[in-house]
Amino acid sequence: MEKLNLELYIKNCYILKENERLRKKAKLLNEENQALLSELNQKFSNPIYSKPKNSAITITDHLNLSFNSNPSSSYYNNGEP
Repeated sequence: MEKLNLELYIKNCYILKENERLRKKAKLLNEENQALLSELNQKFSNPIYSKPKNSAITITDHLNLSFNSNPSSSYYNNGEP
Protein backbone atom coordinates (compact mmCIF):
# COMPACT_ATOMS: atom_id res chain seq x y z
CA MET A 1 0.00 0.00 0.00
CA GLU A 2 2.84 2.40 0.83
CA LYS A 3 4.47 1.64 -2.51
CA LEU A 4 1.24 2.46 -4.34
CA ASN A 5 0.87 5.70 -2.38
CA LEU A 6 4.45 6.67 -3.23
CA GLU A 7 3.89 5.94 -6.92
CA LEU A 8 0.71 8.01 -6.93
CA TYR A 9 2.46 10.83 -5.08
CA ILE A 10 5.27 10.87 -7.66
CA LYS A 11 2.78 10.87 -10.55
CA ASN A 12 0.90 13.71 -8.88
CA CYS A 13 4.13 15.71 -8.58
CA TYR A 14 4.82 15.23 -12.29
CA ILE A 15 1.27 16.29 -13.14
CA LEU A 16 1.57 19.41 -10.99
CA LYS A 17 4.88 20.31 -12.63
CA GLU A 18 3.45 19.81 -16.13
CA ASN A 19 0.37 21.82 -15.18
CA GLU A 20 2.56 24.73 -14.08
CA ARG A 21 4.59 24.52 -17.30
CA LEU A 22 1.41 24.58 -19.40
CA ARG A 23 -0.02 27.44 -17.34
CA LYS A 24 3.10 29.53 -18.04
CA LYS A 25 2.96 28.66 -21.73
CA ALA A 26 -0.73 29.62 -21.89
CA LYS A 27 0.04 32.93 -20.20
CA LEU A 28 2.78 33.71 -22.73
CA LEU A 29 0.53 32.74 -25.65
CA ASN A 30 -2.25 34.93 -24.28
CA GLU A 31 0.15 37.88 -23.97
CA GLU A 32 1.33 37.31 -27.54
CA ASN A 33 -2.27 37.06 -28.73
CA GLN A 34 -3.19 40.33 -27.00
CA ALA A 35 -0.17 42.08 -28.56
CA LEU A 36 -1.11 40.81 -32.02
CA LEU A 37 -4.72 41.85 -31.55
CA SER A 38 -3.60 45.31 -30.48
CA GLU A 39 -1.37 45.51 -33.55
CA LEU A 40 -4.28 44.52 -35.80
CA ASN A 41 -6.58 47.04 -34.16
CA GLN A 42 -4.01 49.77 -34.77
CA LYS A 43 -3.51 48.67 -38.36
CA PHE A 44 -7.22 48.61 -39.14
CA SER A 45 -7.91 51.89 -37.39
CA ASN A 46 -5.81 53.44 -40.17
CA PRO A 47 -8.06 55.57 -42.46
CA ILE A 48 -7.13 53.38 -45.43
CA TYR A 49 -8.91 50.47 -43.75
CA SER A 50 -11.76 52.48 -42.23
CA LYS A 51 -15.12 51.25 -43.35
CA PRO A 52 -17.72 53.52 -44.90
CA LYS A 53 -20.57 54.48 -42.56
CA ASN A 54 -23.00 52.10 -44.27
CA SER A 55 -20.55 49.16 -44.38
CA ALA A 56 -20.55 46.29 -41.89
CA ILE A 57 -17.00 45.07 -42.57
CA THR A 58 -15.12 44.22 -39.38
CA ILE A 59 -11.53 43.35 -38.54
CA THR A 60 -12.57 39.70 -38.70
CA ASP A 61 -13.80 40.27 -42.25
CA HIS A 62 -10.45 41.82 -43.20
CA LEU A 63 -8.62 38.86 -41.66
CA ASN A 64 -10.81 36.36 -43.48
CA LEU A 65 -10.25 38.16 -46.76
CA SER A 66 -6.48 38.28 -46.30
CA PHE A 67 -6.22 34.59 -45.35
CA ASN A 68 -8.58 33.47 -48.10
CA SER A 69 -6.87 35.55 -50.78
CA ASN A 70 -3.50 33.84 -50.32
CA PRO A 71 -3.88 30.55 -48.42
CA SER A 72 -0.34 29.39 -49.26
CA SER A 73 1.09 32.15 -47.06
CA SER A 74 -0.92 31.01 -44.06
CA TYR A 75 1.16 30.23 -40.98
CA TYR A 76 -0.73 26.98 -40.45
CA ASN A 77 0.00 25.65 -43.92
CA ASN A 78 3.67 25.23 -43.02
CA GLY A 79 2.89 22.20 -40.89
CA GLU A 80 3.88 24.09 -37.77
CA PRO A 81 1.43 24.80 -34.95
